[in-house]
Amino acid sequence: MSGHVAVRRFPTLTVSTPRAEVRPLAPADAKAVGEIFADKLTQRWLPLPEESGRIDAFAWCTEMAQERRDSGAGDHYGVLRREDERLVGCLWTKRTDWGSRVTEICYAIAPEARGFGLAAEAVDAVAIALILEHGFQRVELRVAPGNTASRRVAEKAGFTYEGLLRNAGYVDGGRVDLEVWSFVAADLH
Repeated sequence: MSGHVAVRRFPTLTVSTPRAEVRPLAPADAKAVGEIFADKLTQRWLPLPEESGRIDAFAWCTEMAQERRDSGAGDHYGVLRREDERLVGCLWTKRTDWGSRVTEICYAIAPEARGFGLAAEAVDAVAIALILEHGFQRVELRVAPGNTASRRVAEKAGFTYEGLLRNAGYVDGGRVDLEVWSFVAADLH
């Protein structure tokens, strides 16, 4: 036994729904990604401390996504609206635990695409693909209390509320509790 642990590479994933396509981000997506992350409401709920500054959209679409994929930690995706092929959302996976087959999904939707159920549709499709096609057993969402839009996404995507992690996260305004929502393999039966 060498004591060496092989790192799992996060699976390449593209999923289609009636109204959206979720696919890995590409360098050409950087402008739209930058606009999504620059939105004030998105910034309010991003799990980034205020002092971290703005997200470099080109790096998010290229080397940051590649790093996350290669390390096995997750991936970065774009949500394209079918009706006009516009990139209207970002979805990313993180905190992947290969031993437990668990990962977390995060998302941000452009202001003009909010309120139409695209986030829930994309999150649901990715969660199902991760479970059915890639053997994950649990997919989590973590939502800051007060982010009612994100809570609605979790509910509409079929996730189950499990409880509150006290002082477990941070958003633009500082430390916050986080609601934990889950979708597990048994939810598909």
